[in-house]
Parts: sequence; structure tokens; C-alpha cells
Amino acid sequence: MEHALSPASSADIARKRRELAPRQLEAFRAFSAAAFAEGELDARTKQLIAVAVAHVTQCPYCIRGHTDAALKAGATEDQIMEAIWVAAEMRAGGSYAHSSLAIDQMAQHAQAAEAKKA
Repeated sequence: MEHALSPASSADIARKRRELAPRQLEAFRAFSAAAFAEGELDARTKQLIAVAVAHVTQCPYCIRGHTDAALKAGATEDQIMEAIWVAAEMRAGGSYAHSSLAIDQMAQHAQAAEAKKA
């Protein structure tokens, strides 16, 4: 029996979520509506941000949903791809920036090894 890594969204899954945690679902929906409401940023910009973040968090449902929402909000395919490239750079940039932790750890290891020799 084949099992999908990411099952398709369905009414049954939505119903089960609602049954298991109705207050949390209501709060999440309200939070989502507030976060995506037009404010200092327009809907298109917010959806482009969401597309980028969805790629960093690697949520397939979010990628599909926010790509669709970005297109509906007037984003172009070029803008969506550019947002994805920004996300890729930020993810890679995080690895580069955090290399300072590994470099520091290597230095501590080398100092400890030198101290043992002494």
C-alpha cells in the first residue's frame, strides 16, 4: 500500500482538526486573518513574503496555498520566483552566518588539545 508523504487536504482532515482542537483552530484562523489583512503591506506583498517563508519552512501545503494566493493578489510568476530566490539566499545565508559557531567550537577544541599537551 502506497502512502503519500503529504496527504491531500480533505474535508475529513479539516473536520478532525476542528473536532480535536476547536478553540485553537478558531484562534489560528483569527490570527491568520489578522496577519494577512491589508495594513502597511498590501495583500500581494504579504503573499510574496508567505511564499518565501513557505519555501524556508518547506511546507508543501503552504507553498501551494500561498503561491495561489499570491497569484490571485496580482503577483506575477517572475515576482514569485524572485521571492523564492530571496528565501534560498536567506536560508543559505543562515548557514554561512552560523558557521561562526563551528569555527568557535573548532578553536575551543584546538585550545583544549594544546592545553592537554602542556
